[in-house]
Amino acid sequence: MKIKKRNKSSRRMGRRTCFWGARKKHRGKGNKGGKGMAGSGKRADQKKTLIISKYGKTYFGKFGFKSIQQKKNRKLKEINLQDIEKMIDYFKKKGLVKESKDNVEINLKGYKILSDGELTKKLIIKASGFSEKAIEKIEKKGGKAIRISEEKIKKEIKDNK
Repeated sequence: MKIKKRNKSSRRMGRRTCFWGARKKHRGKGNKGGKGMAGSGKRADQKKTLIISKYGKTYFGKFGFKSIQQKKNRKLKEINLQDIEKMIDYFKKKGLVKESKDNVEINLKGYKILSDGELTKKLIIKASGFSEKAIEKIEKKGGKAIRISEEKIKKEIKDNK
């Protein structure tokens, strides 16, 4: 029978641990959760700033497919009449403007045209949506407001090819 039982802590005072108990202690690294991306889960406060600065906010959370219902309920981008006139050069560079002798035709798929401002030119505007006052102002200058759906645009693209 043993008279004195050896303490558990005295067993850990060997060469590997240098009197600090477990091997991982006293490394001077603190609680980093391992090397690399280890410990970078949802509750990893010690690495959160590193991850957000490196990968942005898309690292955490669920990301996947969008349902058909969400795609149908997309909102249109809004643009005012006065902004359209200011941005005609920009639209030309993008290839959205067709010019002829009499008129200028602008194709703004995905936009809703609002009535803020006045037009100085006669424009034919094709867009996904219009406000009532915008239609009135466009037609008052002798232009046309043509509402287009995505299906019509797809057909036009196929016809042009």
